[in-house]
Amino acid sequence: MSQVAASNATRADVVIAGGGLVGLMLAAALGTAGQRVVVVDRERPDVAAADPFDGRASAIAWGSAQVLRGIGLWPALAPHAQPIEDIRVSDGESRLFLHYDHRELGAAPLGYIIENRFIRRALHARLAEIAMVTLRAPASVADLRRGMVLAVATLDDDTRVAARLAVACDGRESPLRQAAGIGVLSHRYPQTGIVCSIRHQLPHGGVAHERFLPAGPFAVLPLPDSPEGEHRSSIVWTERDELAPAMLALADDAFAAEIALRFGDSLGAIGVAGPRWSYPLVVLQTERCHAPRLALAGDAAHAIHPIAGQGLNLGIRDVAALAECVVDAARLGLDIGGSDVLARYQRWRRFDNLAFVAVTDGLNRLFSNDFAPIRALRDLGLGLVNELPPLKRLFMRHAMAASSRRRGGQARLRRPVRGGVLGVVRRRRSMFTS
Repeated sequence: MSQVAASNATRADVVIAGGGLVGLMLAAALGTAGQRVVVVDRERPDVAAADPFDGRASAIAWGSAQVLRGIGLWPALAPHAQPIEDIRVSDGESRLFLHYDHRELGAAPLGYIIENRFIRRALHARLAEIAMVTLRAPASVADLRRGMVLAVATLDDDTRVAARLAVACDGRESPLRQAAGIGVLSHRYPQTGIVCSIRHQLPHGGVAHERFLPAGPFAVLPLPDSPEGEHRSSIVWTERDELAPAMLALADDAFAAEIALRFGDSLGAIGVAGPRWSYPLVVLQTERCHAPRLALAGDAAHAIHPIAGQGLNLGIRDVAALAECVVDAARLGLDIGGSDVLARYQRWRRFDNLAFVAVTDGLNRLFSNDFAPIRALRDLGLGLVNELPPLKRLFMRHAMAASSRRRGGQARLRRPVRGGVLGVVRRRRSMFTS
């Protein structure tokens, strides 16, 4: 790497390519802990936080919510967070089902549903409060040169940022991952995700529904009531590719009728509230999550089927693990982009990511069919788990990301220590687990 290129560059500890949810969360975690961070994103903040940009809502596990508290986001998110009190899992019209009731574990909810627009707004507001974070947007990383000591990112306006560590949070097609030669294993499901919000006559009671249908899972996720007092929920509808365009082209009344056909009338009369979005469904896992001076996080490292609503939670756990590895190394005077730090991050996250890829892929294949013998077995399985409280509580704790043990050590975001929110905790219990 040219010394001239590095000497003419803006200096930082970490440069992050991609200002989506995971990239901004990582910037908040590192910046609050005293690391100089530059985030490079293609979208202007006002565009990325606007209502039409992303109509999705995200399931935030209880453990992930504690991470967001640790980086100072929760006060802005709490007014927009709908607690998940119960989860009901059913297989079509079968009378056997699985019911998770948060009261079986205590007072805390199983998690929260928050619209992505509110998460983005909270993140941008939080970063504006952190002097150690600089957001370069709209901009993109045109080239990344990774040397023995520094990574130098050249932006599309020919300015440069030199940092000890670069992090790719630039999505499933990650240009930085491809340039680093990191291979991926991926599969495009013959399914399309359809997302919208609905208003309904009856209150949802904080219950999240996951109904398995032959085309794929159909989820109804509770949202806070609108300012006008309308009861609302978010729909995550998995449909076969060949049928999805016809569903999306329906008028609102016909579209609402299709939703009612799949879900029933337990929420009373329903109507479509706002626009609809659709997304191709993909499973992706990288061969490794780092290269010299480069770490991958979020969708750049893995993508899973939305069947369990855990995609963003995996990204949040990437954030917490990578942030702890970096801040731990910095406090010990070590190289934050060194191979041992990045290897620790990979060891920490590898098992968790692979497990979720395997579980979500297997569940989608198991439940997205109408083969009678398989349907009978899976219905029996749901019924058995529902009648075995110890096993059900174990599954509930994993859904909350609140179990006490993990592979490879613990991570924890906690109250400020010397001006930072990241603390290295070597205890057996953790507020979230991988």
